[in-house]
Amino acid sequence: MRVPAPAAADRLDPPDAPMSPADAAGSNTLGLATSPYLRQHADNPVHWQQWTPQALADAAARDLPILLSIGYAACHWCHVMAHESFADDEVAAAMNAGFVCIKVDREERPDIDSVYMNATVALTGHGGWPMTCFLTPDGRPFYCGTYYPKEQFLQLLSAVSDTWLQRREEVEEASDHIAGELRSMAAGLPGGGPEVAAELCDHAVAAVLRDQDTARGGFGTAPKFPPSALLEALLRHYERTGSPAALDAVTRTGAAMARGGIYDQLAGGFARYSVDNAWVVPHFEKMLYDNALLLRAYAHWARRTTDALARRVTAQTAQFLLDELADGDLFTSSLDADAAGREGSTYVWTPAQLSEVLGVDDGRWAATVFNVTRTGTFEHGTSVLQLLTEPDDPARLERVRAQLLAARRTRVQPGRDDKVVTAWNGLAITALAEAGVALGEPGLAVAAQRCAGALLDAHVVDGRLRRASLGGVVGDSAAILEDHAMLATGLLTLYQLTADAGWLDAATGLLDTAVQHFGDADNPGRWFDTADDAEQLVLRPADPMDGATPSGASSIAEALLTAAHLVDEDRAERYLRLAGETLHAHSVLLARAPRSAGHWLAVAEAAVRGPLQIAVAGDASQSPLLAAARRLAPGGAIVVGGELDSSTLLAGRDRVAGADAAYVCRGRVCDLPVTTAEQLATALDVPA
Repeated sequence: MRVPAPAAADRLDPPDAPMSPADAAGSNTLGLATSPYLRQHADNPVHWQQWTPQALADAAARDLPILLSIGYAACHWCHVMAHESFADDEVAAAMNAGFVCIKVDREERPDIDSVYMNATVALTGHGGWPMTCFLTPDGRPFYCGTYYPKEQFLQLLSAVSDTWLQRREEVEEASDHIAGELRSMAAGLPGGGPEVAAELCDHAVAAVLRDQDTARGGFGTAPKFPPSALLEALLRHYERTGSPAALDAVTRTGAAMARGGIYDQLAGGFARYSVDNAWVVPHFEKMLYDNALLLRAYAHWARRTTDALARRVTAQTAQFLLDELADGDLFTSSLDADAAGREGSTYVWTPAQLSEVLGVDDGRWAATVFNVTRTGTFEHGTSVLQLLTEPDDPARLERVRAQLLAARRTRVQPGRDDKVVTAWNGLAITALAEAGVALGEPGLAVAAQRCAGALLDAHVVDGRLRRASLGGVVGDSAAILEDHAMLATGLLTLYQLTADAGWLDAATGLLDTAVQHFGDADNPGRWFDTADDAEQLVLRPADPMDGATPSGASSIAEALLTAAHLVDEDRAERYLRLAGETLHAHSVLLARAPRSAGHWLAVAEAAVRGPLQIAVAGDASQSPLLAAARRLAPGGAIVVGGELDSSTLLAGRDRVAGADAAYVCRGRVCDLPVTTAEQLATALDVPA
């Protein structure tokens, strides 16, 4: 049963001056938060607090358990539980009487989310948001779940409170046991994984391809999530091996998603996932990280194949980021699944609505083109727009699309989470820069540079990176490993495009901080997700599995591998060693669970090839050969251009007989220089 969720505010103003602890006692303090998700709950009668040392101390002083609720702004079922329970006076009274109630935005504090999601999955066999956990005052979980309807939640509150008061020994015993299990789970992967070599990548790709849905695209069954990292890995595998099966999987999945309801056929951009196995009905929230990762994959597909659909989706998704998620030079986090309390209401149509906007003839045509039927594909006879085949009249399609989009903009729009997350902006920087190369649109790279500059200006505080900000106000949350790694990769991408040493210096500064504060000194190649000087939780999270976004560990491997070929020899040797140790320490994932290691596979494919390095000696601003190198370069390759000795890769390399020259290297072995795009394509073994 679906329960209407309350409408979320389109925008949220920056927080006012902080409230003193004395003023905050016994009240809801979420109005002070730099998280739009937390501020959505500022008017609840629940005495919510943020996760702070003071909140934990309050629980200890009052000898009450903590009720921890974790969610995020675009989450449909988070809104449902807020409407049913957290806005209800009866529920709030029970929560306030028996618990210290703490709200956490999983996007702002992924470290807290990781710890208690592991506990929830261990106790219930599944996870999700909203996440509901009951903790001892020192943070040990003893009961966990996800969404609860009001009556069931009231019963749970009563049962947990009674157990805490009457059978405290059982709670302490259970929490000790769970904490011990979590520490055992965090012990890490088994050592002694296979060598990261071509054979391992081939094995991983073969295993992935066995799981593909050859009828509908994608991997596995419903719900289907966009496999962005796997698409990137498969493209890199195709470039290395020429495997038709790998390219077929990319083409099938890329086309199925782009033509399905998960893709916004009017404004561009992808929803979070499809609830069915044919990409028809999405869960309508749109996340920055999904769209940045998919933009990179579609740009790579477009660059490698010149596929018209791939180019169109690349252009539209880049425009979606700039039109819908940009806030000044930075990018906000997400668009809500709901509008006016109804999931998907902004996006769905009936045949009658199409005719009302377009007229009878165009309305009927649009219903056929977009597969809008009388019975509908969603709720209440409405349909999600699909574009299953390309119509014969592209001009008519564009005219109809523009009219429908204009009409859609008069509807109630989904709320936007205006929080700026460092890691996701790092993904957007990389994707926009690579899309600019694929489409020949330098303006996208300019947008990426502006984002990077604004992010470094705003999110580096006292020499250390921060996780998030809202309206220019930087939150207290320390950056985690993925923030350092994903931003570093974006900065390294910009350095290769611009030859501006400032981007390289900023990237290596982030990498050096990551090496110093996040590396596991006892296990070379292993990484913690939080810094050694960050807040200590019940355990220090270190999750190497790629999920909706690449893991921090696989992301730092990518950044180190790239940087190693752009810096001086001493630092290069250290970065290359660390990248190799990181890949080897996690190679068991490629051997045993490659579908959960898509980004690891993409990085491994690049590493197996050297990675490829292409240095073009010539005028970086005008060289056709350098433009060809960027277009032809396989994913994960390093490309620089400029005058003799203008970068490490160009040291000792100059034009040949007055002509621009490209030097292709694999590891430390370099080919003879070439001077034409055709010769370069041959050297790279890719289509010209």
